[in-house]
Formats: sequence, structure tokens, C-alpha cells
Amino acid sequence: MTVSLPRMISDRRVPTNFDWRLVAATSAILLIGLVSLYSVAGGGTTPIYQRQFYWMLLGWATFGLMTVVDYRVLARYAYVGYGVVMLLLMLVLVVGRSSQGAQRWLSVGGLSIQPSELAKLAVLFVLASYFAERRVVGGYRIAQLTVPMLLVLAPLVLVMKQPDLGTALTLLFLFLAMVAVVGIRSRTLVVGALLFVMLFPFLWQGVWHSLKDYQRARLVTFLDPSADPLGKSYHLMQSKIAIGSGGWFGKGFQEGTQSQLKFLPEAHTDFVFSVLAEEWGFIGAIVVIGLYLTVLLLGMDAAIRARDMLGSLLAVGVVAMIGFNLIINVAMTSGLLPVVGIPLPLMSYGGTAMVVTMTGLGVVMNVRIRRLLLFH
Repeated sequence: MTVSLPRMISDRRVPTNFDWRLVAATSAILLIGLVSLYSVAGGGTTPIYQRQFYWMLLGWATFGLMTVVDYRVLARYAYVGYGVVMLLLMLVLVVGRSSQGAQRWLSVGGLSIQPSELAKLAVLFVLASYFAERRVVGGYRIAQLTVPMLLVLAPLVLVMKQPDLGTALTLLFLFLAMVAVVGIRSRTLVVGALLFVMLFPFLWQGVWHSLKDYQRARLVTFLDPSADPLGKSYHLMQSKIAIGSGGWFGKGFQEGTQSQLKFLPEAHTDFVFSVLAEEWGFIGAIVVIGLYLTVLLLGMDAAIRARDMLGSLLAVGVVAMIGFNLIINVAMTSGLLPVVGIPLPLMSYGGTAMVVTMTGLGVVMNVRIRRLLLFH
């Protein structure tokens, strides 16, 4: 029997199921991120750390909203939300605000909204709803994956036109993570791998030509960062210097030379992990990564304990979204991967990204809370 919304809110079992560990780990990451932003705060009427704090409050509000409303109710509007986000993605290509060669933002009432970030939530809900409603025994075939692939491909193409390679890769990984959960036939997996290998040169050409010059330069200089240390490789070289100079225990709060003397570009967004590592060292970085792992493991636990496929898929999708961004950001700032413009979840400055991530974590909490309420 479906439980009414008032009853779900007032059910005495909800506080029991509420996972305070997730709240604590998330709060710790947010606080550390805020301290890092304060350390490299720029000028202006409202410093970036203060603006980030406001976005954090909005993020906690959406977290709470996602916790209160049954995720099955939210899933009913998945396709409506998907359609709205698709309209926003098309609109941003026409009237969007440009910055540093990318057209990704819409100005609404003095605020800048990034529709490509909203696309992560839209794809998360629409894929989870689609797969949950169409259970396939023995795994999916390629033909049966056509519709979900198109649901991902449509926003992915629009995101690439901005261009936003990092978000496009996140959407692709989100799709692959969900397919792994629902299952795919072994024969389909082999055929798909062969098709990918054969089509890769054409796919790569399409991706390569869709990138801006600075994005192509990042990929090229990744192979030889020393070729242009004061030009195309500057971001990566300074990031590696900052991380390496932190040593075991770091240089201390606001004592990092690379970040404080402005040698490190984009210290408040893509390279906030470099700031952290320079000021708090290897130990500080490991502590933060441990907090992220705690959040991800709790998310996987919610997925495993979920009482329906929809809940499992939603939780897995959020874990995939946050985990992928975490791995890529840490790897690219450390020089292990090319710089592709993926922020560090909950720590990098960015309003829409903050709200989207907190909303996703609210969905995880929602799934965990209702694992015992679904069938009462």
C-alpha cells in the first residue's frame, strides 16, 4: 500500500533510518571546502567563500526536500524534468553567458545557473525510471538499450556544444553505471566493445572537432607538460608544484606560495584540491579523500539495502556521479589525467554544482530512509 506524504513525514521510523553519518561526512567536506575557499578568497563585493556559503544553505534545503518527498513520487515527474532541462540546454546555446571560451550559464534574476549541471539530475531520474519500469530477464540487448542511449545522447550532444567535456563524460559514466546495475548480456557486451573499437576513430574525430582550442591544447600538453610550461601546460605544472610542495603535513593555512601568490590559476574551482594539498599536505588530502569514500560507501550501502530497483538505481547513479568527478578531479590536478574541467564535488566553487550534488545526496538519504517504509 502506498503511504501518504503526511504519514511518511511523521512516521516515527524515519528518524531511526536517518543516516547521520552521511550528514556528518558531508558537513565535514563542506566545511573543509569553505576553509579552502576562504584561504584563496578573491575581492569583490561578496567574496567567493561567502557566496559558496549561501549556495551551501540552498543545497541543504534541497537535501531536506529530497529527504521528505518519496523518491517514487519524484520519479513520476522524471520525463517532465528531463524535458525542462533539455529546453534550458538549448536556450543556453542561444542566450547563454560566455566565460573563458565556454557558453554554459543562464542569468536568472542576478544568479547564474548552469543547465549542464542540472542535466546530471535529469538523466539520473529519467534513466532510473526507465530501467525500473522495464525489467529484462537475462540482461539487456543492444536494441533494448537504444532508448536509454538516446536519452543520454541528446543532452550529451548539447552539453558538448557549450562545450563542457567534463559534464559530458559524467553523463556517459552515469549511463554505464546504471547499465552495469540492470545487467547486459555477455554477447551484447562483446559486440558493443567491438563496435566501440571500430567506431572509436570516428567518435574521436567528432569529439576532437567539438572541442575549443584550449581544450585540445590541454589534451596535447598532458603528454608532454614540459613542452610549454609557461603557456598551455601552466595550469598543470603549477598544480603539481602546489601538491608536491605540501609534503606530509602541508605549509599551513594561507601559507601556500602557489595559491597565495596567485601562481595557481582557478584555485577556487578546478584546482581547489591543489590548495588543500599544499596547505594541509598528504595527510590532509588523505583525510578528505577518506571523507569522500565514507559518503560513497554509505551511498552504495543505501543502494544495496533499497527495497526496489528504482531506489537502487538512484543511489548508484548519485554515487557514480560524485565518485567519477572525485576521481577525475584528483587525477587531473595531480597530473595523472588531462585537465578536463571537472570540479571537486562539494569543495569547488560553483552554485549549481553545489545544489545538484546536495540534491543527489538527499536522494540517497531518501532511499535509505524509505527502505523500511515502502511496503507498509
